[in-house]
Formats: sequence, structure tokens, C-alpha cells
Amino acid sequence: MKKILNKVPEVTLAFWIIKIMATTIGETAADFLNINLNLGLVNTSYVMAALLIIVLFIQFKYQKYVPWIYWLVVVFISVMGTLISDNLVDNLGVSLTTTTICFGSGLIIVFVAWYLSEKTLSVHKINTVKREFFYWAAILFTFALGTSGGDLLSESLGLGYLLAGSIFIGTIALIYAAYRYLNLNAILAFWLAYILTRPLGASIGDLLTQSNKDGGLAIPTGIINAIFLASILGLVVYLSILEKRKSAKISATAS
Repeated sequence: MKKILNKVPEVTLAFWIIKIMATTIGETAADFLNINLNLGLVNTSYVMAALLIIVLFIQFKYQKYVPWIYWLVVVFISVMGTLISDNLVDNLGVSLTTTTICFGSGLIIVFVAWYLSEKTLSVHKINTVKREFFYWAAILFTFALGTSGGDLLSESLGLGYLLAGSIFIGTIALIYAAYRYLNLNAILAFWLAYILTRPLGASIGDLLTQSNKDGGLAIPTGIINAIFLASILGLVVYLSILEKRKSAKISATAS
């Protein structure tokens, strides 16, 4: 198996901030394309699937972590995960309970196959093409699962976006506390938090953009998309600068 440099960024505070904003865009951008631009769920899905394939191809071509392309893939996968869930629920009439169970089962299957093949689920060792394939498959399922699970709590169970988001924040905080003080396995803690930040981001997106009668703040999706994309861009530029400095330091040390 061809070895490459690790293709995943370090898990820092910036990582989680960008991830949550990317998941929020996954919710709001899908709605913007589907509703505001009148593309419809099916056409939006075709467009986003094509773009995702392109950016994934570029991501796999690189032999190391490149911030701008990595986070571009995350944003597109976030949108695609939302569209997959919405197509099943809105177009095919599948219940949110069913999609949540199916996506959860799919994610477990990916994790089992990944572990049986590679003996690890660590994101610090995404250094082969096979591991990267498993990684992105898992990411796609986490986004689809998060969309369905988040909608199930906030809409089907009637908790509302604010309460549902608060529940996700509290659960993530408990996971961090268990990792920090109770020696919860780091890999398990990462993936649990990663899964939960998806419905958290979706709840934030819906809270900001849905109508007042539906429990939202009715902020136009175009404005939210612009603000969050600009914020992500700024953080990615910052991470790119850090990555260049890190590479330069390694090169200077090696020489």
C-alpha cells in the first residue's frame, strides 16, 4: 500500500470551530440552493454530487494535508449529507427515525470494516489511500446521520432548534469531560464529538434561518452562508500559514 503523509489536520480548537461552521453551512446552503434558487432537491443533489466528486478527486491526488482542499471537501460533504437525508425524507417519504437508524447502522459498518482492515480508527494515521477512503466514507455517514438525528429531535419530537442544540452542546461537553478526567478513549471521544457536532451545526443553521413561526430567527440563508463561509475562509488561511511555517521549520531542521 502506497504511503502518504497524514491527510487530516490536527484536532485543535480551530478544527472544531471550522467543523461546526461547515456543518451549519451544510444545512443552510442546501436550503438556499433548493428553495431560494429554486433548483429543487433532485437538481441540487446532482450539482453537489458532481462538485463533491471533483473536490474528492483533488483531495486524493494530494500526498499531504492541504487546508483549503480538505475543508472544501468537508463543506461539500456536509451539504451532500443534508441532501441525502432530505431526499429520503421529503421526496421518498422515509421517516426520520428510519433514516437515523439506517445512517447509524451504515456508519457502524464503515467503522467495523475500517477497523478490521486497518486495526485502527485513528485520524492521526490517515496515511494510505485505503484509510483515506474509509475516513471520508465515515465522514459522509456522520453528516447524513447528524442531519436525520438533529431533525428527529428538533422537529419530529418537537424539542425545537434551541433546545435540541443545547442538548447536543451538553452531550459534547460530557464527552469532553469524560475524555479529560475519566480517561475516555481518545479515538472514541473524537468520533462521538464529530458525530454530534453535525446535528449541532444543523440546529444552529435552522435556528438562524427558519421562520419565526417554526422557531427560527428568520435570517436570510444567503446572509448566514456569506458570514460563515467568510469565517471559514479566514480560519483556513490562518491554518494554511501555520502549515507552511511548520513545513518550513521541518525542512530547516532536516537540512
